Parts: sequence; structure tokens; C-alpha cells
Amino acid sequence: MSLSFAKGTIFLCSSGVGIVGNIFSFLTYMHMFNGTKKKYIHILFIHLAFTNSIMLLLKVIPKTLASFGVENFLEDVDCMIFIYLERVTRGLSICTTCLLTLVQAITISPRDSVWRKLKLQSARHILCPLLFLWILNSLISMNLLYHIKTISHMNTSQITQNDSYCYFLPGNLIMRWIFLALMVLRDAVFQGIMSVASGYIVFLLCKHHQHVLYLKGSKFLYKTSPEMKAAHSVLLLMLCFLFFYWTECVLSLFIHSFLQNSSMMVNIQEFLRVGYAILSPFILIPKDRNLAQC
Repeated sequence: MSLSFAKGTIFLCSSGVGIVGNIFSFLTYMHMFNGTKKKYIHILFIHLAFTNSIMLLLKVIPKTLASFGVENFLEDVDCMIFIYLERVTRGLSICTTCLLTLVQAITISPRDSVWRKLKLQSARHILCPLLFLWILNSLISMNLLYHIKTISHMNTSQITQNDSYCYFLPGNLIMRWIFLALMVLRDAVFQGIMSVASGYIVFLLCKHHQHVLYLKGSKFLYKTSPEMKAAHSVLLLMLCFLFFYWTECVLSLFIHSFLQNSSMMVNIQEFLRVGYAILSPFILIPKDRNLAQC
């Protein structure tokens, strides 16, 4: 009981810090977007903070209460909503990070570049890709609605050991592999786009750095543009996402192959699953002058 209580406390504190950070970023970028200079990249930062906040809330509420030994209060429908929305928002976090990297690569590309032709003319145009991402992730996670039930027949001690109020029913093996393949394909496609866009950003930043050195050598005063500063932030976000995503994937494979009964490794995996959502606002805050001032 004490170990479970300590684990629930740590999970609550870390997720709570992430929720506060994401809500702070969400409100600040909303205020900036409502100002005179509307930038569609602000919509992406708003969307990322929103999806991360929802994912953390859906994860922390049942997980923490179950760790504290609170009696199950969820019905089957509640379990479906919690886990389905958590999976959808996790997918949206991946896709939004990819879209953020792509948009930033287009923003800082030279005027005569092919990438520049993809630049959106209005902040409202970014809403169509975001709507597509919501539909895509909602469909990919649709199978969860048929395989999630509440652990209503278990007692408090069993719930504490499982640290969950919900469980997955074994479903049709073919359908499970189809939806799993769709999730893997989604992650592979978006991470591929993210890699190409981030590689292009690194190339442009290297050229920009050489240009700065030349100007300094010519004794000209030069200031880094806000677009270049934003590019640094987006690259850090992308690296943070890749670190948590692939570390969690490797650990998950290791657990299923060798350590199926290791509760400690499962707990580490749970923290890695939400690590990007917790840290992402604190990557943006030091890099963004408006966030830092707030």
C-alpha cells in the first residue's frame, strides 16, 4: 500500500506540474493569438498544449486514484471515454509535433524555395489540417470502444495492484493487428515527415550561423530573428518527443519479451508515455520571450 501510495504521489506531482505548464502555455498563446500579430504557428502551440493537458488529465485522474486505493467509480462507458480520448490525444500530440516541425521549416525557408510555395496565407487555413488529424486519430483508435471494460468486480486491494479501473477485453486477432498496423503506419509516416522537415531546419540553421559569423566578421550588428529562435524551440521539442517515444518503445518491447512481471519497469514505461507531455511546455517557456516574461 505504501509503495502504491508513493507511486501515485509521484505520478500526481509530475503530471500536475505538466498540466499547469501546458495550461499556462495554452492561455499565453491564446492571448498572443488574440493580439495584433496573428501567427498560425501559435494555433499549433495552442493545440499541442490543449491535447497534452487533456491527455495528462485523463491519465492522472484514474491512475492516481487507483494508486491511492479509491474504490472504482467508473462505468463501462466512462472507461471507454477515458481510454479512447487518452489514445486520441496521444496520437494528436505526435501529429501536432510533426505539423509544427513542417510549418516551421516552411516559415524559415528562403523565398525562392519549393517549401515556400506550401506556406499558408492565413491562420485559419491551419484549421483544416488539424481537423484532418482529429478525424484520423479518432478513426485509428475506434477499435478501443469495443474492447474496454471497467474492473467493477475487483476489490480495492486488487485495484491497487493493477493501478487501473479499466481493462482490455481480448478481441478479434485480425482486427487488433489491423488497427495496430494503422497506428504503426501513422507514427512512421509522421515521424518520417518530422525527420525530413527537421533535417531541413538544421540545414537552414547552419547556413544562418555561417551568415551570422560573416556579418560579425564584417563588424555588422546582427540579431537573431524570431523565426530562427522558434526553429530552435521546435527542434528541441522534436528531439524531446523522439527521446520519450523511442525509449518507451524499446522498454515496451523489452518488458513484453523478458520482464512481463516487472511492475517497476511497467511504472517507468507509464512515466515515459507522458514524459513528452509534461516537459514540452518547459522547453518552450525559456525559449519564447513572451512566455518567459509572463
